[in-house]
Amino acid sequence: MTAALWASIVQADTTDKSIRPLARPLVDNIQLASADVMVSVRPVLRPEVEHYRVSAEGNARFQAWLGAFRERARAQGISARTLDRALAGVTYDSNIIKRDRNQAEFSKPIWEYLDSAVSKTRISNGRAGLDRHRETLTRIEAQYGVEKEVVTAIWGLETSFGTYRGGKQTIRSLATLAFDARRASFFESQLIAALQILQSGDVDAVNMVGSWAGAMGHTQFMPTSFLDHAVDFDGDGRRDIWSDDPTDALASAAAYLAKHGWTKGQPWGVEVKLPSGFDYADARRDVTLMPSEWAARGVLAHTGQVVSDYGKAAILLPAGGRGVALMIFDNFKVIEAYNGADAYVIGIGHLSDRLAGGAPFQAEWPRGDRVLSFTEKKELQRRLTQAGFDTQGIDGRTGPNTINAVRAFQVAQGLVPDGYPSLSLLERMR
Repeated sequence: MTAALWASIVQADTTDKSIRPLARPLVDNIQLASADVMVSVRPVLRPEVEHYRVSAEGNARFQAWLGAFRERARAQGISARTLDRALAGVTYDSNIIKRDRNQAEFSKPIWEYLDSAVSKTRISNGRAGLDRHRETLTRIEAQYGVEKEVVTAIWGLETSFGTYRGGKQTIRSLATLAFDARRASFFESQLIAALQILQSGDVDAVNMVGSWAGAMGHTQFMPTSFLDHAVDFDGDGRRDIWSDDPTDALASAAAYLAKHGWTKGQPWGVEVKLPSGFDYADARRDVTLMPSEWAARGVLAHTGQVVSDYGKAAILLPAGGRGVALMIFDNFKVIEAYNGADAYVIGIGHLSDRLAGGAPFQAEWPRGDRVLSFTEKKELQRRLTQAGFDTQGIDGRTGPNTINAVRAFQVAQGLVPDGYPSLSLLERMR
């Protein structure tokens, strides 16, 4: 089926594009981008502070870098023929560096992310995609043991079911980012991997397109992920994740999850109710119990039933003690391997549940809250560390170390220790 035909089938929604967080190894919790057109869900963009015009001198330096890179690539087994074909006419793309630098200043809260990730339109389009490719998805599920709804949810969040796959030439994007000093080593490794893909014959340089950051195809694989996990499911001799037919891309996503330990039949997570007097110090990823053990502590499914013993699980509070509470299983960690942002994992999991006929989240989110800006997160980390609650770095990212530091501060202050870095908490520290 052509992209144009598929676009005529899915419902139009200008807000319902790909909302995958930015380049996987570098994600902030809720930084979002489309496959090629940025679909920022942050309320305020940081003003541009410099223009990325490319001078003649800059072009000369880029071409000199390409020459040196060719030698490094040859030493890693890339043939001169592959390099000649792939790098012919490649120039520096200043717009990519502009995108890389001009990230948004504010993060959207998780409930606004989910409003888009699991919108009525995305659910409807996902069900249409499931119906259209049911036979293929059923075979993929049988071979890899990953539920068809989960694979479809990844497809939906990565490229809105193939409608926003990106149009940037991958070699040019990766060469530009590898030349840039900020993350040169990572992107040079991706560029080498992209050249290995070309050398294998899976695709040619013209058709190797994707996002500005080098993610490719229906399920937005980075080149190294492609080499490690892409499969030729349709048997045509090529692992083709770029064409209008999504078969190989969907199977590759399933193969990726299977390789990382997906357990068929185990939920990614279940919405739960916490009892009065719940010890919020137990709501952390390193405290895992069987659901029956959680039930003995009063933690039940939102329906009031005991969650089945699918395996050990932790309690996650993505918006603190006043939002949805989740009991998360090992499959949560597997989706994290695809993209490490909690918001993304919850979006994939919840969309897959809705595609399978599940209900929306029942608890209310604290929609009146404003999440901290990047600058405010750094301020909070700095103040926590100065107060003796070490966040193990001041980077503006809310990871486990920061959450643990917040929780320790809350305990010391006699507050509910839910680990939630709220604006009111920052104001208290001020």
